[in-house]
Amino acid sequence: MKKGFFILLTGMAAIAAISCQNKAGEKNSDQWETKQLMPFAKGNLVTNGNFTGTVYLNMLVTNDTVYNTNIGSVTFEPGARTNWHSHPGGQLLLVTNGKGLYQERGGPVQVIKQGDVIKCPPFVEHWHGATPADAMTHIAIGPNTDKGNVVWLQPVTDVEYQ
Repeated sequence: MKKGFFILLTGMAAIAAISCQNKAGEKNSDQWETKQLMPFAKGNLVTNGNFTGTVYLNMLVTNDTVYNTNIGSVTFEPGARTNWHSHPGGQLLLVTNGKGLYQERGGPVQVIKQGDVIKCPPFVEHWHGATPADAMTHIAIGPNTDKGNVVWLQPVTDVEYQ
């Protein structure tokens, strides 16, 4: 009986150790994945009046006559956001890290997170940025720049943001 109990206890300890190892492995895996989801440098601090809070921009592709596209990796610190704006050619947002907010004029504020893809229709006024508590990075794609560039509007108020 003593030997059987010892074997049972040893087996349970082994299962617990494997379980803890898997949890630790998952955590390490998540940390690795998060690092891998930041494939581009943070870029330069944005200092123009089109954003509220601390925002970094790394332009990856600039418009030319072949591609008619702007692509940038944009990192918003907690509480940071764009002004209201629109794009004559539309905009695509690929959230690569963190959690943020997106709103089209007249619509509800939507929570967006890593892995989400947002299609901002042409000429639709909208804003996007981090949540008050979380940073967020997205790839912003401005297609069809031959139709015009971003039209910047007024800042998003604290009431609109909340």
